[in-house]
Amino acid sequence: MTGNTTPSGLPILIVEDDAAILELLEEELQEAGYQTLGVCSAEEALATMSHSDVALIISDVRLPGSSGMQLLEQLRSEGNPLGFIVITAFGTIDQAVEALKIGADDFLTKPLDLEGVREAVYRVLESRRLAERFHQNHPPSHFHGIVGESETMQALFHDAARLAKSDAPILVQGESGTGKELLARAIHAESPRNEEPFIAINCASIPSELMESEFFGHVKGAFTGASDSRQGLFQAANGGSLFLDEIGEMSIGLQAKLLRALQEKTVKAVGAEKEESVDVRIIAATHRELEQEIESGNFRSDLFYRLETFSLRIPPLRERNGDIERLISALIEKHATAQGKQIESVEPSALQALLEYSYPGNVRELENAVMRAVTLAEGGLLSHADLPERIRQHGLEQRSNARYLEAGNAVVAAEKQQNWPSLEEVEKRYIQKVLEATGGNKRRTADILGIARRTLYRRLDDE
Repeated sequence: MTGNTTPSGLPILIVEDDAAILELLEEELQEAGYQTLGVCSAEEALATMSHSDVALIISDVRLPGSSGMQLLEQLRSEGNPLGFIVITAFGTIDQAVEALKIGADDFLTKPLDLEGVREAVYRVLESRRLAERFHQNHPPSHFHGIVGESETMQALFHDAARLAKSDAPILVQGESGTGKELLARAIHAESPRNEEPFIAINCASIPSELMESEFFGHVKGAFTGASDSRQGLFQAANGGSLFLDEIGEMSIGLQAKLLRALQEKTVKAVGAEKEESVDVRIIAATHRELEQEIESGNFRSDLFYRLETFSLRIPPLRERNGDIERLISALIEKHATAQGKQIESVEPSALQALLEYSYPGNVRELENAVMRAVTLAEGGLLSHADLPERIRQHGLEQRSNARYLEAGNAVVAAEKQQNWPSLEEVEKRYIQKVLEATGGNKRRTADILGIARRTLYRRLDDE
C-alpha cells in the first residue's frame, strides 16, 4: 500500500512502551507512505496531541502510568472522534468487546501481523474519510434540538461545539426570541460537564436587593428574614454550568463580585466570614448592546472583555434563509405530539402566510404561532383560520398589495395604449381583487381598504 496518506497528511501517533515494537511499527507504516510519531506513554500522547494534530492513534493497552484503554476513554469522553486501534499481547474476547464498546475502531493482538496492521490502518482511515465526506455533504439539521440548515446556523453549531470543550466563559448575543437559553443548554450538553447541573436564571427577574443572596447564598441571620442558611446559584451549579440570561440587567456592584468569582473561582455568601471554592462554567446572554451600556456607565468594561473573549451571535430568523420551513415542520411535529394530535396536512394558504411573515419575535414568536394553530386545528388539517390574526392579516395584505400592483400595471398598460379607464373603473377592479384575496370575506376586505362595511356594500351594489 505504498503511497497511502492520512487526511491532510497528518501523522499516525503510535503509543508503545516496547522500543523494538515501536520502531518496527514506525518503519512498517513509513514504508507504506504514512507519517508517524512515536511515544512511550499515554501522558506523552496527550502532551503530543496538545500541540500536534494527528489522524489516528495506535496504542498498546499496557503502558506505564495510564493504560491505552484509559487514554481511549478520556478521548471519547471529551468527544474526540480520532481513529483508535488497540494492540495488546493479552488479547481476549472480553477485552476486545470492551475496547469496541468504549469506542475503539479496531483491535489487534501481538505477535503482530504487519500486513494486518497495514490493512487495519487503511480500513480505519478510509472509514473516517467517508464519514467526513458524508458530514460535509449532509450537515446535521439540528444541534441538540436547535433546528437549522442555513449557513449561518451551521457556522453557529460548529463554533458552539468547539467552545463547549473549553471551560472559558461564553457570551451569547442575539435578539429576543432567538433561542439564547436553548443554545446555552446545547453547549452544556456538548461539554464535559454535561452530567453536572445546568442552572438558568434571568437576571431581570431578580430584585436588585436580593441578587447577591441569590447568586452567592447567605448564612442564617445575615439580614432580616434570613432564618436559615441558603446556598446560592453558584454553589448549586458547582461542577456544572450557570446560565445568566439578560446579564445587562445586573447591578454594577454585583458585576464586580461576578468578575471576582470568575477570576478567583471563589464566592462569599452574604454574612459569611470565609470564601468557598466553586467550579462553575458561566454562559451569559443579552439582547442589549453591552458596548453602549459600558458607555452609559451601566456595565463594567472589564467584565465585558472577560465574557466577550468567546462570544456567539444567534442570527434573527429573518437572516436564516431556508430554515423557516424546516422549523415549521419540526414545531408542528413537536406540539402535535405533545397534544396527542396528528396533523396530516397544512393548508397551502396557511403555509404561505407562515413563510411570508417577518417574525419580529423570532423563533419564539413562530413557535407560539404554531402551537396555537396546532391547538385549534381539527380533522388533521392545520388551516389558515387557525393562525394568529396578525399573521393571517399580514398574508392578506401581502396578497392584496400584489393584486393592487397588478391593477396598477394594467392602468399603465392601458395608458400606453391611450385606452384610459375611469377612476371608478380602477376602484371597482381593485375592490374585486381584494375581495378575491380575502376569499369573499367582506369584513376583512373593508378593513384592508380602510372603509366602512356599509360603504363597501354600497359600492358593490352599484356594480
